[in-house]
Amino acid sequence: MKPIISASECMSESTEPRPPVLLDVRWQLGGPHGRPDYEAGHIPGAVFVDLDAELAGPAGSGGRHPLPDPAEFGAVMRRAGVDRDSAVIVYDGGQGWAASRAWWLLRWTGHRDVRVLDGGLAAWTGELSKETPVPAEGDFAPEPGALPLLDADGAAALARSGLLFDARAAERYRGDVEPIDRVGGHIPGAVSAPTAENVGPDGRFLAADALAARFAGLGAERDTVDVGVYCGSGVSGAHEVLALEIAGYRAALYAGSWSQWSGDESRPVATGPDPQ
Repeated sequence: MKPIISASECMSESTEPRPPVLLDVRWQLGGPHGRPDYEAGHIPGAVFVDLDAELAGPAGSGGRHPLPDPAEFGAVMRRAGVDRDSAVIVYDGGQGWAASRAWWLLRWTGHRDVRVLDGGLAAWTGELSKETPVPAEGDFAPEPGALPLLDADGAAALARSGLLFDARAAERYRGDVEPIDRVGGHIPGAVSAPTAENVGPDGRFLAADALAARFAGLGAERDTVDVGVYCGSGVSGAHEVLALEIAGYRAALYAGSWSQWSGDESRPVATGPDPQ
């Protein structure tokens, strides 16, 4: 199943006898909370999900956005009306990072029918609602492990034996600037692959063949090289995993990402434009 859906397709499916569960995951790094925007207007029937509180565990040694406890995540999804066999569509304000995080978590915990609204709410042309739905309790039961996951040691090994993409902006990869974490730079051996280059000016994903060409040009050899992704804290990295899936690659996510790696002073740090 294609992991993204257009606004027109989403609108059409929303009129079906059993419409998809809609999750609004609007969020900005360091920005205002997404709930007020949700309350001001959202796709009819959508339930708000808080990335910081419900799609991540408490910040600490696992990074800024460590994975949530699976049982707690499952409870959040059930309250949102997610069944084990329901179609789920997730969206955010348009950047796609938060929606991709929700997509990845649902897929990682075993849900098979999850798609991201391509272009987010900015692509939606239908009416918006201010009504807060109260869905029936779902029956989704998380079973983690359906997508590959890396820890810090696994990321370090993959950077040597396979291909580890750094999805942050190039200047953070090089270590020119570091506005958030303890130190700038990248995991030794990682290849710079900024998430922003996976989408066009309208915020929608590039076509599958264009994405495949991009990743092939960065060294991804289909079926012969294991691929992993990390970012600052495991949010934009999920967006790159989604882009790789569109392109036909199965990639692992290092969820702790740079916020965890750089917080451990025993971990080596590389700087400059080259992987080493």
